[in-house]
Amino acid sequence: MSSNTGGAAPHYFVPAPSRHPVTASIGLLIIIFSAAEWVNGADWAKYSLLVGFLWLFTVLFQWFRDAIHESETGQYGHKVEISYRWSMSWFIFSEVMFFGAFFTALWWMRAHSVPALGGLDNALLWPDFKAVWPTVQPGATASPANIIEPFQTMTPFWLPTINTALLLSSGVTITIAHHLLREGKRGPTILWMWITVALGATFVAVQGYEYFHAYHELNLKLTSGAYGSTFFMLTGFHGFHVMVGMLMLFFITLRLMKGHFTADKHFGFEGAAWYWHFVDVVWLGLYTLVYWL
Repeated sequence: MSSNTGGAAPHYFVPAPSRHPVTASIGLLIIIFSAAEWVNGADWAKYSLLVGFLWLFTVLFQWFRDAIHESETGQYGHKVEISYRWSMSWFIFSEVMFFGAFFTALWWMRAHSVPALGGLDNALLWPDFKAVWPTVQPGATASPANIIEPFQTMTPFWLPTINTALLLSSGVTITIAHHLLREGKRGPTILWMWITVALGATFVAVQGYEYFHAYHELNLKLTSGAYGSTFFMLTGFHGFHVMVGMLMLFFITLRLMKGHFTADKHFGFEGAAWYWHFVDVVWLGLYTLVYWL
């Protein structure tokens, strides 16, 4: 986080007993239980699911508020900042593994599963199956019985390319903001941060329109065979991460406007910037492997 550490900050910070872990766990329990009941047909569960999310968001707001107060009152020293850096590094590593699993699933389907279904071993079961990718030819969806509706694939022009330009531009703007903050120029830093947030919001809006276009004009859905499932799982989870990153940058910008962070103590800003650059890199992989190849 930030920052007014100075020489008075303790070498190690020992937080006071907190209710937040327990109350957050209660919110998560409500969410999981309600989601399970909803998918099993309980109509009331969608309301309890909303209650669970509101509960969790309220707890997180209070938890983050307390952490920010501890930081701004100079209770975090150098050791705490190191722990934050390690924590954010491991978190981003876990996200790398998360997306790595989906990229591996895409590769496995293209390089192994679909070719195997079109091999001699399955020729008697699916004689008309065509082992091609994307799986859009008649009978090429691993569904010779025509269970899957015909669909069209998403091309890189023009919405995905526009979104690529937006994310790459946002990576530049947040880097500019970081350099300005290190120079102690708070006003220009806030301006470039708002530009970054706006670029992230525009990306989400363009992706929402892309999904509308895919569903209503291309008939491309999550149920459209292996291509549809991998397309929406990869792009959908990435879009969710963009929204999370955008919210992080939004609240960091509000903290900047409140006078938080200094030129040499601003890891809250840096951690959000790390995450945003990670989101950019993942998108470049998506843009190449999903839209072009």
